[in-house]
Amino acid sequence: MTDTAAPTLTVAVIGAGGKMGTRVSDNLATSDYNALYSENSAAGQQAIKDLGREVTPTDQAVPQADVVILAVPDTVLGVVSEAVVPQLKPGAILLTLDPAAAYAGLLAQRDDVHYAVAHPCHPSVFSERTTPEEWADTFGGIAAPQEVVAAFETDDEDLRARAEAVISTIYAPVIAVHWVTVKQLAVLEPTLVETIACMIGEFLHEALEETVNTVGVPREAARAILYGHTWIALTNGLRGSNPFSDACHIAMGYGRESIIKEDWKKIFDDSELDAVIAKMLKIDAVRR
Repeated sequence: MTDTAAPTLTVAVIGAGGKMGTRVSDNLATSDYNALYSENSAAGQQAIKDLGREVTPTDQAVPQADVVILAVPDTVLGVVSEAVVPQLKPGAILLTLDPAAAYAGLLAQRDDVHYAVAHPCHPSVFSERTTPEEWADTFGGIAAPQEVVAAFETDDEDLRARAEAVISTIYAPVIAVHWVTVKQLAVLEPTLVETIACMIGEFLHEALEETVNTVGVPREAARAILYGHTWIALTNGLRGSNPFSDACHIAMGYGRESIIKEDWKKIFDDSELDAVIAKMLKIDAVRR
């Protein structure tokens, strides 16, 4: 990767006082970038000041920024982009942190502005961790290395390198940035990781509570066996590191028949992706 970061490169964070805005701002604050922090809400502005950072009004930060990061909720990205995009200087990069709004066609467009999306993978369950700080950093962006998936559909390698340098900074420490299309990123997030993986995580919690509260198994015993077997299930299912026993396969088959719908793979259809993203963004339909 070509490192194009320089002290004179300006990066503006819109929504810098929010949860995600604070995360990316924390890493920018220790970088060589000239970072500007913007926030509309009074509470967000105070949060920025409490961190010892100066609040720059959006209409002052955007025109001078080489990269503008929209760290605002997906549901308002379209409206915010309508205010921000006209103020961008030609050649600037507009970076969003989730693909839904970009996929849905909600972002305001300009031919002389470049659009990128970058979403953190979060530290892998298979990553090696050696320090308490790395173990404590379950989200990423502090101590535990993570990978990032990003979309930036341009053939300009210098611009891509600039985007990758900023992305690697805001999500640091970063192992690698994987480049895909906006649609592919939308399939990954939400379909693969929210519709499936996050749902399964919450489902495991519900199953634990049912085991404890309905069946009456002591919580410590139920939690111990679930946590350990979840690790085994992931290593076996995703990496095939220690194949399941024949009896386990029978139980797994019963579970699939009892819980999983036969047509579950329909969630990968374009129409289903459009529908769930429209629900997430609280709009009637995507505009792509």
